[in-house]
Amino acid sequence: MAITTSAICNVFKTDVLKGVHNFTNPGGNTFKLSMYTSSATLGKSTTSFTSDAQVSSPSGYTSGGKALAAVTPVLSTDTAVVDFADLSFVGVSLTARGALIYNDSATGDPAVAVLDFGGDKTATSGTFTIQFPTANASDAIIRIA
Repeated sequence: MAITTSAICNVFKTDVLKGVHNFTNPGGNTFKLSMYTSSATLGKSTTSFTSDAQVSSPSGYTSGGKALAAVTPVLSTDTAVVDFADLSFVGVSLTARGALIYNDSATGDPAVAVLDFGGDKTATSGTFTIQFPTANASDAIIRIA
């Protein structure tokens, strides 16, 4: 069991061609980010949200995670990119190894991307913030070239 690496999920690649996901803001789908411990099994073959091995916190984090504020996709050079506003979980005590972005609006909560933090990250009675990279062709969290 492990979070193998950061990856765009294979199911997302085919779902895009089926028109399952709408990142347009406002009016698009609701995408969420859920966080997981090191015992989670997540990778490019992850198909949907799971509560297995999700982090827990007495306050500030609930199962399913939090909604992401999406930014309407744009073209950077010849690459379509999607960005999200940084996301903070306030007043939490937790340890997370990674996260899953998924579409909470679509049937079955299909997976979009797995984020590998590269090691356990901890917050103790504090704020746990996910900082998303710059929305450009080289760095955006979701890129289609």
